[in-house]
Amino acid sequence: MRVVIAEDLFLLRDGLVRLVEAFGHEVVASVDNGPAALAALLAHRPDVAIVDVRLPPTFSDEGLQAALEARGQVPGLPVLILSQHVEQLYARELLADGHGGIGYQLKDRVLDAEQFIGAVERVAAGGTALDPTVVARLLGRPERADPLAALTGRERSVLELMAEGLSNTAIAGRLFLSEGAISKYTTTIFAKLGLSADDDTNRRVRAVLTYLSAGAEE
Repeated sequence: MRVVIAEDLFLLRDGLVRLVEAFGHEVVASVDNGPAALAALLAHRPDVAIVDVRLPPTFSDEGLQAALEARGQVPGLPVLILSQHVEQLYARELLADGHGGIGYQLKDRVLDAEQFIGAVERVAAGGTALDPTVVARLLGRPERADPLAALTGRERSVLELMAEGLSNTAIAGRLFLSEGAISKYTTTIFAKLGLSADDDTNRRVRAVLTYLSAGAEE
């Protein structure tokens, strides 16, 4: 697996490089600022990028902006964001493109090396790896009863694969169903989760966030 790392703190960047390489992966670029991060992502098109939110020169949101720009030019480019805080606006924008391959982890919640590398590998495979705190902030609602209780087993399977970043076509292939059948399942899922269609809400993203939130509470 080819990895690009963008982190401005030398010790953390060096530690990430050593960790990734210890698990048998190749770090093709290691950079410390936003412009260099974007250049590395576009030049190397890695299997996955690990990007800090706040990078020089302004230490605001250069990392996220680089990730958004790179995914705009290379749709589906897998990116795992690392942050001390939840940047809701950009996190939503990253998730909303529908291509999967997205992670958002809070630095102080990474418990061990295997957990972190597991998240990196999941993102590289096209899935999602969202910290429960991130999920809760993006959903913007208090804890409630299981929001997936109304779903059938098949609907849960469809939603689970949706959360892995699969398209309807890919889900149909995985479940040996027609794409039309998957489209009907997704419509039913949206209805059962109370996700009405409007210009401001990406129902697919919110369905995935609801699924991930339910899993985090178990």
